Amino acid sequence: MSELLANDLITPDAGETPLLSQPDVSILQAVPITRLSYRGREASLKAAGEAFGTPLPVTPLGSATAAKRASLWMGPDEWTLLAPEEELTQVFEAIEGKLADTPHALVDISHRSQAVIVSGSKAEWLLNTGIFIDLSLEAFPVGTVTRTIFHKAPVMVWRTGPDTFVVEAWVSFMDYVAGLLVQAGQELAAA
Repeated sequence: MSELLANDLITPDAGETPLLSQPDVSILQAVPITRLSYRGREASLKAAGEAFGTPLPVTPLGSATAAKRASLWMGPDEWTLLAPEEELTQVFEAIEGKLADTPHALVDISHRSQAVIVSGSKAEWLLNTGIFIDLSLEAFPVGTVTRTIFHKAPVMVWRTGPDTFVVEAWVSFMDYVAGLLVQAGQELAAA
């Protein structure tokens, strides 16, 4: 997975003030994007990937990217598909058209979640204040994605660069998640 390719899709929202901006770590709100939940069996994966524009990874915790596309493995038969916000209808119709006779489920979940971009040399440390997973580059390399818990909120964490993570949470949990990240970042600055 290329950091460059992820960065053409998951970008900071220029209209928003950074949630945290310090020399060692920053938290930026990401622009809204199209999010689709895809469920399907092995026989549908190749066609779904072709219609979407990037293969659907079959390796646990894996991701695949292409220009303005990302597919994230969420489980043995579940993927999150990411594309620019304005391409929702185009992407949805392409997949549905290609898989018209193949059992699958495709659901628009674009408004369910929000994302923040956590980056900097202390990004791992900051995330580990509420996530109890080894996020070192060796254990959680670039391209790795997982669902987990941040304190008490369910989140999705995707490493898009050596010191960059996308943290996605349901809209109803994002204030909680972002607030705790900012608080921990302020404590880091005070230390």
